[in-house]
Amino acid sequence: MNTPPSRSGAAPADGSSVRIGALVPLSRPGWTEAGRHLLAGLELAVQDVHAAGGVGGRPIELVVRDTAADPRRAEAAVDELARLGVAAVAGEYHSVVARAAAARADALGVPFLCSSAVLDALTEQPTERVARLAPPQSHGWRTYADFLLGAGHSRIAVAAEPSVYWASGTRVLRDHLAPRGGTVVELDGRELAPAAVCDRLVGHRATALLLLAGIPEPAVSIVKAVRRDRRLADLLIGAPAGQPEFAGWTRLLGENGAAIPFLRYLPERLGPLGARVGTALRERLGEAPSFVAFEGYDTITVLAEMLRSHGVAHGMHGGYAADRTRMTETWPRVAVEGTRGTIRFSRTPGVGVWQWDRAPIQVVDRDPEDPDRFRILHTARDRAVVTDEDGE
Repeated sequence: MNTPPSRSGAAPADGSSVRIGALVPLSRPGWTEAGRHLLAGLELAVQDVHAAGGVGGRPIELVVRDTAADPRRAEAAVDELARLGVAAVAGEYHSVVARAAAARADALGVPFLCSSAVLDALTEQPTERVARLAPPQSHGWRTYADFLLGAGHSRIAVAAEPSVYWASGTRVLRDHLAPRGGTVVELDGRELAPAAVCDRLVGHRATALLLLAGIPEPAVSIVKAVRRDRRLADLLIGAPAGQPEFAGWTRLLGENGAAIPFLRYLPERLGPLGARVGTALRERLGEAPSFVAFEGYDTITVLAEMLRSHGVAHGMHGGYAADRTRMTETWPRVAVEGTRGTIRFSRTPGVGVWQWDRAPIQVVDRDPEDPDRFRILHTARDRAVVTDEDGE
């Protein structure tokens, strides 16, 4: 690994602490804004665990590794964390990176709780060692497709870059829309200039364009081109992967970044724990916390409770092999109050890992009148009437 060791939680490294490895994209080409929010949630939860007496009286030592959106780098990090004797590995945002990390953790017998990656096939084969908090892509993106149909959009274009993740999302949309009369046209977001994208949209008579592409480019240039094109004044721009969730989106696009619906994994209203954590995350980040920050917090909350409840942390450092085995057996018995609801894991058809299947799913956008305010357009449960939620 080229990244020097990074620790959070101010815990001693002499065997008296419980080590948890954390995989986070903190440098480019990783989505660093998402990584910063994820790490903030992980670190805040460690702080709260310490305030509550730790795990069996012992502090958590969060051993952080930067994946930089590189699957090979993530695999090397898991190797190193396993040698360091972590009780579990947590985190990661990028799906292709999380998939590589999950495979390596599974091979080494290390429990892995994935915070944010949504790719359905997180592992090639079913495994007992991996669990996930974020909803599977097929669930979230079908919800998004239902939103599109409910809003009257059936001629959909996607501006996509080559990626397993983007290809999987396009397939989910097409499979869900086709039986309901919808069509999906693919445009190469890497090869086509923004002006050419606009011409193709007019030619295909698309009513919605989905940005299946990274930020800042080519997504930002495409949005600006579409907003300037009078032929596309009625076109809906969407971003199911959640690019507009982060404040950087508004800094890059200003008012052009509003009214672009995206998926967000938060409830309509946070409970007492979620509200308290949200306030603390805002103070830590200096801006409104994203759903990714809440996912990070819930990740440590779940692992800490598993360690407490099942006595995994009582062995001395170096004796974690047996503890890891016991820990992988506890996923189906987890019942932890998180920031976004009670977290329990089960087996979901088509998903080979332990899955929280009750994660909240919303389609939201930024209000054109106030880009810091989010409007809830649709939820996984209801075709909700648009409501306002203060983004401050």
